[in-house]
Amino acid sequence: MRVLGIDPGLRCMGWGVIRIDGSRLSHVANGVCTSGSGPLASRLMALHVALTDIVATYAPDAAAVEQTFVNTNGAATLKLGQARGIAMLVPAQAGLAVGEYAPNAVKKAVVGVGHADKAQIAHMVKLQLPGVELAGPDAADALAIAICHAHHAQTAGRVTAAARRAGAA
Repeated sequence: MRVLGIDPGLRCMGWGVIRIDGSRLSHVANGVCTSGSGPLASRLMALHVALTDIVATYAPDAAAVEQTFVNTNGAATLKLGQARGIAMLVPAQAGLAVGEYAPNAVKKAVVGVGHADKAQIAHMVKLQLPGVELAGPDAADALAIAICHAHHAQTAGRVTAAARRAGAA
């Protein structure tokens, strides 16, 4: 199974694709979509086109997106929310289920604590995906989101399997 992790951002949207094979995770690809400057609609369209190309190229089976946190600048939060809408729309258009994870949940799943910094996240992503060359901090965050989704999917799979076994008994 392939999972696409997306770290929403209007200027830089990180993305990362991992493969899940049982309990083993491996790196497929990662990068950053940039929107440039100009009118908001053009920037959102640039992110949509780039992310659509990534979904077509890597054919993920599922996607995961980080939830937006509200900061003190309402206008910036709104723009980030619009970029997050693109991050959720593109996989949904491809028929993928999209998981959503709070930033602290992602950090806890990858680093073990909910208040890790970007350097700690990148370090742990490199440990969990040996040989990965990160395209930058946004790509590292996107891979962390994919890893978080993988852990949740594996836990859900074990719970489902246990429920099936209990029903068969």
